[in-house]
Amino acid sequence: MTRFDRYLLSQFMVLFGFFALVLVAIFWINKAVRMFDRLISDGQSAWIFLEFTALTLPGVIAVVLPIAAFAAAVYVTNRLSTESELTVMQATGFSPWRLARPVLFFGLIVALMMSLLTHFLVPASLRQLEERKVEVSRNVTAKLLTPGEFLHPTSGVTFYIRDITPEGELRNVFLSDRRDPDNIATYTSSRAYLVQRDGATKLVMLNGLAQTLRATGDRLFTTHFDDFSYDISKLVTANAMNPDRVGFAGTAELILHPERVAERTGAQLGVVVSEGHNRFEQALFCIVGTLVGFATLLLGGYSRFGVWRQIMTAIVLLVCIKIIESAVTGPVLSAPQMWPILYLPSLVGVILAAMLLHLGANPGLLRRLTLRGRRREGAA
Repeated sequence: MTRFDRYLLSQFMVLFGFFALVLVAIFWINKAVRMFDRLISDGQSAWIFLEFTALTLPGVIAVVLPIAAFAAAVYVTNRLSTESELTVMQATGFSPWRLARPVLFFGLIVALMMSLLTHFLVPASLRQLEERKVEVSRNVTAKLLTPGEFLHPTSGVTFYIRDITPEGELRNVFLSDRRDPDNIATYTSSRAYLVQRDGATKLVMLNGLAQTLRATGDRLFTTHFDDFSYDISKLVTANAMNPDRVGFAGTAELILHPERVAERTGAQLGVVVSEGHNRFEQALFCIVGTLVGFATLLLGGYSRFGVWRQIMTAIVLLVCIKIIESAVTGPVLSAPQMWPILYLPSLVGVILAAMLLHLGANPGLLRRLTLRGRRREGAA
C-alpha cells in the first residue's frame, strides 16, 4: 500500500470506530433498558442483567457494522472532497478506480470483522444467552423468593410474599392464577413452604383461603384449608426457551448438512439454508456499502450547497439493495435449491459501484447523458 492508501485507510478506520461506537451505544442502551425492566420485575439481580446485556452485544455490533462502514465512507469522502484532497490526487493522475483501492481494503477489513461475528461470536452468544435464560427461568429462588414485591413469573399469575424467615418459612403469601378466565383462583395463607419432590417444586400453604371466581353465573366459591399444595413447577419453567435453534448452529453445518439442522431444530429447510448463506451475504454487504457510498460521492463536482444530493443518492441505492435482499429471501424459503439468488443484492451492489466509478472516470459521459435527457424532454 502506498502512503496515500494508508492515509485514506486510517481516515476510514478512525471515523468507522467513532460511528460504530456511537451506534452500538444507542442500540445497546435501547435493548438494555427493555431487558432491565423485564429482569428486574422478575426479581433478578444486577449481575444477571449485566451478563444478559453483554451476551446481546455481538448481535448489536453485527447490526451496526454495515451502517457504520457506510457512514464512514461517505463522511471521509465528503471531507476529502471539500478540502480538495481528492481533487489534488485526481490531478496527479489517480483515477476513481485507483482511489477506490483503499476503500476496497477498508471494506474487506469490515467484512472480516462481520464474518468473525456472524460465523462465531453471534451464534455462540445466542446459544449462551438461551442457556442462561433457561437456567434463570428454572431458578425458583430468583423468581419467587423475593419478599415485598409483586412478581409475575408467567402471564396471568401474580405472586407475593411479605417476608421470609431465616428458617425458610414464607409469611403472608398471595397467589393469583388468572390463566383460565372462566375460573380465576386466588390463594392466601399466613405461612407457606417450598418443597422439592419428584423433580417438581410445590408450594405448601398452611392456614389459608382459596377463592375461585367462575365466569358462568359470576359466583365466588371460598374454601378454608389447613394445608394446601400447589405445583409451581410449570410457573418456573413456563418461560424456558428452545435450547436448539437455527441461529445456534455453526456455519459449516448449516451449509453442508442443512437437512440435519432442520430435523434437529424443527425449522423449515429453507430457513436453515437462508441462515447459512446470509452469514456470508452480510459480510459482502459491508464491502458493497463502502464502495457504493464512495463511488456515488465521486460523481459530484464542487458545489457551495455541498454534496447532499450524492449522499441521498447513495442512501437510496443502499435501500434499493436491501429491498432486493428482502425480495430474494421469500423464494429461498419455499425453494431452498434457489440459494444462489441470496447473493444477488451484493452482485447488484458491485455492478452499481462499478458503473458509478466508470462514470466518475468519464465525466464527459455523464454530461452527455444528462444533455441527451434534457433534449428528449425538450422535444417532448
